Amino acid sequence: MTLNSLINAIQPLNRVKMNKASQHIDRLLKPLGSLGRLETLAIQLSGMSGISELRNLQKEIIVMCADHGVYDEEVAISPKNVTAIQAHNMLKGLTGVCVLAKNSGTRVLPVDIGIDCEPIEQLLSLKIARRCGNIAQEAAMNYEQAEMLLLASAQLVQQRVAAGVEVFGVGEMGIANTTAAAAVISVLTECDPCDVVGLGANLPLERLRHKQSVVRQAIAVNQPDRNNALDVLAKVGGFDLVGMTGVILGAAASGVPIVLDGFLSYASALAACQLSPIVWNYFIPSHMSAEKGAALALQHLNLQPYLHLDLRLGEGSGAAIAMSLIDAACAMYCHMGQLANSGINLPTPKKPRFARPLNYKSI
Repeated sequence: MTLNSLINAIQPLNRVKMNKASQHIDRLLKPLGSLGRLETLAIQLSGMSGISELRNLQKEIIVMCADHGVYDEEVAISPKNVTAIQAHNMLKGLTGVCVLAKNSGTRVLPVDIGIDCEPIEQLLSLKIARRCGNIAQEAAMNYEQAEMLLLASAQLVQQRVAAGVEVFGVGEMGIANTTAAAAVISVLTECDPCDVVGLGANLPLERLRHKQSVVRQAIAVNQPDRNNALDVLAKVGGFDLVGMTGVILGAAASGVPIVLDGFLSYASALAACQLSPIVWNYFIPSHMSAEKGAALALQHLNLQPYLHLDLRLGEGSGAAIAMSLIDAACAMYCHMGQLANSGINLPTPKKPRFARPLNYKSI
């Protein structure tokens, strides 16, 4: 697989199938449009080639775990070894994403894509190094490493699709990774770091300006090309961000949806959309992250999250909750009664309703 072949495999949604789904939903036993975004979600899913029918969808959240060299700049208060500890806990099913995912019958697949520790038994590894470079001093990785990790992550998704997974979520685990995500979002949206950088995992407010200066320094030192998303990820991103971008592209190339999580996933989504604008059609935005730059990133992505819960845990926790919305949309589509069988006559729309515009346009 090459990056070009991966991108070329990403196809638009099937408008014919979406039209039929819209007509089916409008004949269900309810007023037109009364189930709101659940209806448009079902229409969106129906247009994806990797989903044969909207029932019993197998769901999985891939959590990319990696450490960041920029931790050395004192941009986080949690101990660095928390990344490895939480990876262990994910294998045991003890973390937030695991318990939330279990509630909706969703599998969690943690991946070591750069944890600063010895190999963890039973943990899937795509690791090429124990942490990425300190972006305040050097590139996170070289371009070739970024491309290799992105393609490896996309291939992992293809393998999971072959194993029966039809819906993917993305998550991450990595101390200091909000710094790298803020740098990526700042570059790709051409926004100043002061508008993007937040407190992450409880950074004291008095250290926010320092974190902003670190992001600004990372951009100045590395001079990423904002018109080359992979260059941006390689220079000021991190292994986890590259991995999530690969998952996003791999899911879209396989014709299946990708449920975004929070702030980190927005950074990867922006990068993926620059590489292939069509990928936007496969996004299901789970929630509005409480991180400062979240609203700005979502505005540039032209996405409206389904949930507003002030979540800032990461891990894929918001994606895990949103999986229940997918189940609800599919249950409506497959099991709700028909107006024709009820004796109720309601007007039908003249034109089919689509989930949202079929082309991504950043503001």
